[in-house]
Amino acid sequence: MDTGLTAINEKDIEKHRATAHSMVTRIVVMEDGGGLGSAALAGTGRRFVSTVSTGSVRRTREVELAKSIAAVRPDDQMLSIPQHSLLFRARRGIAVALAVSDTFAESTELESLKAKNTRSPLAGDEASHYKSLLSASAYVAAFTFAAYLLQLLESDVEPVNDTAEPDFLFDTAQDALKSMIAGLDAAVSSSKDPMTMIAHARALCRVAIEGLLQRKGRFEGLGAFEDSHLRVESDDFILDGFDVAPGQKRKPLIMAFKKPNEIIGNHIAKYQAMKFAKMLMAYDFDKQLNPFVELGGFLFTFIGDGAPGTGKTLLIQMTAGLINDYCQIAGYPFHYENFGVDQISSYQGKSGQNCKQFVNNVLNPRAIGFGTVDDIDQVAAKRSDDKASAGQQEVTGVLMESFAGASTVVRGNCSFGMFSNYPENVDDALRQRAGARWLVDGPQSRDDYVDIFVLLAGDNHSIPLGDHKLFEAQQIKQAVATAYEKHSKPGEEGLVNIHDRYLENHGEPKSMADIGIYLHMIKEAEPRFTGRAIKNVTDAIKMRAMDIDLPDEWFETPETFMHKAYEEKTAMIEELRQPFTMAMVMQEINRYADSEFRYSDRADEADVSQMIRSTRLKERAIREIEALKKKGAWNA
Repeated sequence: MDTGLTAINEKDIEKHRATAHSMVTRIVVMEDGGGLGSAALAGTGRRFVSTVSTGSVRRTREVELAKSIAAVRPDDQMLSIPQHSLLFRARRGIAVALAVSDTFAESTELESLKAKNTRSPLAGDEASHYKSLLSASAYVAAFTFAAYLLQLLESDVEPVNDTAEPDFLFDTAQDALKSMIAGLDAAVSSSKDPMTMIAHARALCRVAIEGLLQRKGRFEGLGAFEDSHLRVESDDFILDGFDVAPGQKRKPLIMAFKKPNEIIGNHIAKYQAMKFAKMLMAYDFDKQLNPFVELGGFLFTFIGDGAPGTGKTLLIQMTAGLINDYCQIAGYPFHYENFGVDQISSYQGKSGQNCKQFVNNVLNPRAIGFGTVDDIDQVAAKRSDDKASAGQQEVTGVLMESFAGASTVVRGNCSFGMFSNYPENVDDALRQRAGARWLVDGPQSRDDYVDIFVLLAGDNHSIPLGDHKLFEAQQIKQAVATAYEKHSKPGEEGLVNIHDRYLENHGEPKSMADIGIYLHMIKEAEPRFTGRAIKNVTDAIKMRAMDIDLPDEWFETPETFMHKAYEEKTAMIEELRQPFTMAMVMQEINRYADSEFRYSDRADEADVSQMIRSTRLKERAIREIEALKKKGAWNA
């Protein structure tokens, strides 16, 4: 089991400051010769290649990081803010890395073996074990240094992808850090201005972490670091083993949260969002599992669709606000992130990297996460769309693999929501990876429209309300029961025909076999109603079985429910669970199938409209050509 949070004492960092300062000032490193001369041949731009093999020759090189950073602006003796930030963070990062390396030594046999080796040289198995642990300590130091810089250096410049990997050395922690400083110096030296310098430094850290993670299997004794949770309070630096490659330091969530009573209509979507927020808070950080994943009904992915202006953004703000409030009560970290069109890059492969980082940030098992992809029809393209950019295709691939891929693990700490005005333009396979469908259709009834007008108009008037019971139609229990009841019969014309034909031939469903027949009839009419669609329907049915209102008092104080042991949470939830009914089954089948028919109808309508427009343009062109021919002005 993972250990608790360990705070790195400031005294343990300060004792390494002198060493860190000397390393950013001047170090000597050994590097491979590589057979290349240091000067380019005149007029060619190419370097001299010796005919004598020097691949195994290592040469010394002096590295003066402080001077290299200052040389980025040679016309100014004073360092700019980015230059000073990099130099200070590099020195501080070395001290932190050495302190973490000491913590690693204390948690393994390395500290005792080091003391024993000081008294008399070790031999045999002890010497081999000592050497392997020393290398592991060096590995930990290099990883910590790269993670520290990556979290605490901020850059708005487009990331670079041409940074070389450091020439790693793992003899001792100081050797590993020297190799990192040498790599950082080389990255900085190619910078044309301070902001580009920061981008190069961050790129070096990303490349270093990728290289280190690839080498992790070569080292012994890393289990102690793998399960550690380290924090440097003054820097707000957190290191959680190797679970997630560290990214940019997270900023506090700033968002215009909405309360449920500020959303009119969208009853089922609002109700499920409120339930979903409470579900997330059942997550157990020790077991890294949610009882709702084990018992059924957890919502890992969903898609919300509706016309523009029906309230999709309000729904996101409400859901994020509820989760944020619960997390503040429980003292849990909460991470909300939206992936949008601004993260589609012109650099090949970068869009996929951005999307994977977004997914990893939300999946982090040591935080409650909520990730959204707004306007997903613009962000992720259909694989058959030859007009889509390579970046959009990359995003589609990453989301498909992340939401229901071979390596997807659902722990129950996070969920992903996709939102779109035109879900028919989303790739079929990606859309079917959404376990739930939220129809965001906004206010519908007369009462809804009165309520929304009164809510938005405010109080600066003396106009009477009239014959209306304000917000009575928005009472969630009554509204949801009415909304679910509507799905006892289908709404889309294509599904209505199938439903009527089924009732005519088989009557009301009474058994599992009857349900299977109905599903097969839907499949015959809609080929996209596949096995995954059936899974999504059964997940929705299980969610209805877990259609329980976790009492609000469970979330008023953390001790009542959120901080209880996993087994206690599971038992409390099981007491409220009820078996699902045939009515629930038919409602969820119709609700899901309606959405598929709705998407198909919209896609067909769009294709028909395009064909009509093309035909009209063609006929118009023919008429204009004939007119030009009569005038003698057509010169084909």
